[in-house]
Amino acid sequence: MATVTQQEVAPLHKKLNITIKKEDYLPSFEKAIKEHSKKANIPGFRKGMVPSGLIKKMYGSSLFVDEVLKKVDQEVNNFLQTEKAEIIGQPLPLDLNIGQLDVNKPADYEFSFEMGMRPAFELPDLGAQNLKRFQVDVTPEMIEEEVERLRGRYGNMTEPETVSDDENVLNLTFTETDAAGNPIEGGITKDNSVLVKYFRESIRPTLIGKKAGDVFNVAFDEAFEGAEAQWILQDLGIDSGSGRHFRLELTKVGLVEKRDLDEAFFTQLFPNGEVKTEEDFRNKVRGELEKQWASESKNQLQHQLYHVLLNETRLDLPQDFLKRWMKTQGENNQAKTDEQVEQEFPTFLSQLKWSLITDKMAETGDIKVTQDDLRQFAKEQLLGYMGMAASDEEQDWVRDYIDRMIKDRKYVDDASQRIYSQKIMDWAESQVNAAATPISKDEFVRMNEAHQHAHHAH
Repeated sequence: MATVTQQEVAPLHKKLNITIKKEDYLPSFEKAIKEHSKKANIPGFRKGMVPSGLIKKMYGSSLFVDEVLKKVDQEVNNFLQTEKAEIIGQPLPLDLNIGQLDVNKPADYEFSFEMGMRPAFELPDLGAQNLKRFQVDVTPEMIEEEVERLRGRYGNMTEPETVSDDENVLNLTFTETDAAGNPIEGGITKDNSVLVKYFRESIRPTLIGKKAGDVFNVAFDEAFEGAEAQWILQDLGIDSGSGRHFRLELTKVGLVEKRDLDEAFFTQLFPNGEVKTEEDFRNKVRGELEKQWASESKNQLQHQLYHVLLNETRLDLPQDFLKRWMKTQGENNQAKTDEQVEQEFPTFLSQLKWSLITDKMAETGDIKVTQDDLRQFAKEQLLGYMGMAASDEEQDWVRDYIDRMIKDRKYVDDASQRIYSQKIMDWAESQVNAAATPISKDEFVRMNEAHQHAHHAH
């Protein structure tokens, strides 16, 4: 009978020794030979009538190695289940010498593995953390801006002869040139739609009166700035406009005729008929904005929590073992180089740490994803795509869609992961005493942008 012993190599790093006796693997090897002789298709022999001796001669070596290694695998798995060993990754074979396995001289064999163990740790006291729940106050200006945006978004596009104000849409062909306005060989040529108000204020008056067919030259940095410049750079597929010049050809002038604030418009946006007057409409817009900013605030708080959990959880990990384990995780069974491992290790360590922390939170908060969670998720997703409000009464076509999605393994795996992650963060949020902190929309946006920059700088 096989024997398994373990010994401590270093903290959270163990060695597993497995001794396999001849009688542990020989019966299954003999059985494998018989099975093979039944199936083998060898010229000169009827199927199923090939002598075992010939099969042993032809395939014995590889079948012998297979059966011994299968038995070792079985013993490793039995040990892990019986001991309920909390390991990280899979046990790694140490000095695996296949050459010692000789079909003509069956013997007792010894194999060794190394294992990385999960550390015991405590979550930080989230209730004691100094966290803020930012509350963005929805101002009359924000409501007005949103009303105007909706009027424009659902408006009708017209094609006036000439550019008349900041709201005109210009269809432009951007052609990259040198400073003198001569097209550059291999430079960018791209069509783009740009609002007049995307140009710098100093340029806008020069655009009034222009019509389709007109051409003008600009230095990028003199024509555009701020967020608008970033959007246009993105569309052109370049990182910086510094020192770049373009010839702009105006191919079409457009203008959106904004919708009137009337009942037809209100009904189009809110079909259930509860919005009749402009006052109702503005109240509805306020409610939608409040919901949107409450959701942004929740995301921001959960983001703070993610950093607290990652930075404040004291967690030792067997780093030497993990680096060796990572080497075996290359694509197409190719081992990773030491350089690759060193480069990827900090990200891997951070992800592993977060995975252990979320497991601990799920255990502490008894968090599970149920069938009802999955059905609700599929329903909300469907109705969200269709712009419909979730009603308590499930219609047949909605139920049929949900039933179909719940049978899709890939969809269920993806949805489960998203629900699980959200439940984990909601549980963490329920553990904190975050101080409600009023903030303006601009300050909130600036704070998030500063955080993004800090992230990219690391």
